[in-house]
Amino acid sequence: MESGVRRWLVNVSLWNPSVDQFASVVSLLPEDEQRTITKYMKFDDRKRALVSRLLQYSIVHEVLGIPYDKIIIHRTLEGKPYLINGIGSPFSNFNFNVSHHGDYVGIASDPLCLVGLDIVSIMIPEQTTEHEFMSNFSSYLTALEWKNIAKTGTSEVKLCEFYRYWCLKEAFVKATGAGLGFGFHRLEFHHKNWTDISVYIDGIESREWKFSLYKIDERHWASIARGLANGADEQFDASLPVAEVGFIQRTVDQLIQSRSHGAQQNSC
Repeated sequence: MESGVRRWLVNVSLWNPSVDQFASVVSLLPEDEQRTITKYMKFDDRKRALVSRLLQYSIVHEVLGIPYDKIIIHRTLEGKPYLINGIGSPFSNFNFNVSHHGDYVGIASDPLCLVGLDIVSIMIPEQTTEHEFMSNFSSYLTALEWKNIAKTGTSEVKLCEFYRYWCLKEAFVKATGAGLGFGFHRLEFHHKNWTDISVYIDGIESREWKFSLYKIDERHWASIARGLANGADEQFDASLPVAEVGFIQRTVDQLIQSRSHGAQQNSC
């Protein structure tokens, strides 16, 4: 695996802690992170938020070797997490991105390129048809993208196609940190059976971005966007074509054990 590149997934549906167990794990995080997690009303949302934080601190500790209690993670106004105290890192632009939907929480990191991750669960609200659901997003996809969706087959297949486009657009916007203000209609994705994926931005093909799609299971997909940072030099240019690595499944227990082991090392 390329140094600094990580792709981790946690199936949160497999972790069912008691109230006391959950509180114990939350207490491992800084107080500001604890407050953010406990603001969520639904337990499933709190659980995803907690696992997301565990992944972020674990990936920084593993890649950069920063002690857990020294890691400082902030978020942009658009919500993208970033490391404050990464100065002196061997990687000039180490960054990471997180996503969660359905049963999975994931994280992706890159030492040089901007990275964005999005996970989707193929689902629609109850008492809603696939057509009704997709029509709510008619302005977010281009005419070509809707045309490609229309010719795929059954309504279930069309829904899957829609989510793949949506997943790619989300990953791009999250990588750039642009947030909800960036119009999805400005992005048009071209592909060959969902390989060799490219993006056109405002009608112009961009060669500064590479995309990968991953089928996690029958109901979940993930996409990763990797792009050149502003002012990128030859080092960035050389890193962009590097083949994507696959996801590694992690468990919450592994993340907790890693943190405990790291704390023991720091105390020695």
